[in-house]
Amino acid sequence: MKMVFRWFGEGNDQVPLAFIRQIPGVEGIVWALHEVPAGEEWPMEKIEAVRRQADAHGFHIDVVESVNVHESIKLGLPSRDRYIENYKRTIEKLGRVGVKVICYNFMPVFDWIRTELYRELEDGSTALFYEKSLLQNMDPLELVRKIADNPKFTIPGWEPQRLEALSELFHAYRDVTEEQLWSNLQYFLEEIVPVAEGSGIRMAIHPDDPPWSVFGLPRIVTGRDNIRRLLKLVDRPANGVTLCSGSLGANPANDIPAMIREFADRIPFAHIRNVRVYENGDFIETSHRTADGTVDIAGIVQAYHDVGFAGYARPDHGRHLWGEECRPGYGLYDRAMGIMYLWGLWDALERRKRGRLHRNAANQ
Repeated sequence: MKMVFRWFGEGNDQVPLAFIRQIPGVEGIVWALHEVPAGEEWPMEKIEAVRRQADAHGFHIDVVESVNVHESIKLGLPSRDRYIENYKRTIEKLGRVGVKVICYNFMPVFDWIRTELYRELEDGSTALFYEKSLLQNMDPLELVRKIADNPKFTIPGWEPQRLEALSELFHAYRDVTEEQLWSNLQYFLEEIVPVAEGSGIRMAIHPDDPPWSVFGLPRIVTGRDNIRRLLKLVDRPANGVTLCSGSLGANPANDIPAMIREFADRIPFAHIRNVRVYENGDFIETSHRTADGTVDIAGIVQAYHDVGFAGYARPDHGRHLWGEECRPGYGLYDRAMGIMYLWGLWDALERRKRGRLHRNAANQ
């Protein structure tokens, strides 16, 4: 397992690379050019600038999250081919600087949805929260105003230039079915996967967050059957999945350790985080500790260890602790503690494995 840490870029992240360097076992940053609008080709000089910044602190830039997919591609509009060509050229540029994995998603309009950014937990920390009943009668514009009212930090997936056209986007999606979205995803993958393969890159789709339809929008990457179908659309190693335990874990019916064991060779990138799911369907993000949430984090790490996972993993969203002013879900402290919890589980499994090997050798 190669540990990485999401970083939003110089001048756009309250966590400096020098601080990330002090977290044991972190090898690289997970990055993107967040200022480049979805659909536009990434400029090589900006890519090179990030590589230099990472190099200066001893980090690799193997994982990009995300190269966002333009809505025209998801909608299957005639203009999609132009945006797909831009995507291909970006893939080729990223391959030239050594990128190995591109995380992306195919969620219409919203990349992720929460109803509250700083809901207080019992211990006084705060975390991202989803109130299921609130969304049943909420106007999407009201949610946008609530989430976007966070002037200190940009929020990935809630870029102003995209959300300015929210009414038009909802109108465009009004007749788009899940099957049509699947067809548009297949068209996209058939175009880009060969380019990624030729560039030494694996594409890794992120599951829908949350893993069910919201505001009537189609959602298609929500569980085990969907992932199985996705991987068969273009059945090549370069077509993979970013297995996010938090997104999938919001639905307790999702057996994430079983998914890890089934899709092991198609998971180049893992997001590991915990959520606490309530009986009414609400959920809140918690510490990574297994006992603090509903997701079996210990079982997930066990599954990754059992399959010999050698891909990239990062702690996903964390709580906001000790008065830290940070981008929602992306403070330093709780993600750093999450890494140490994950390493503790991994090290214990490694120690047990070595013990078994030594005993077997002694008995021969």
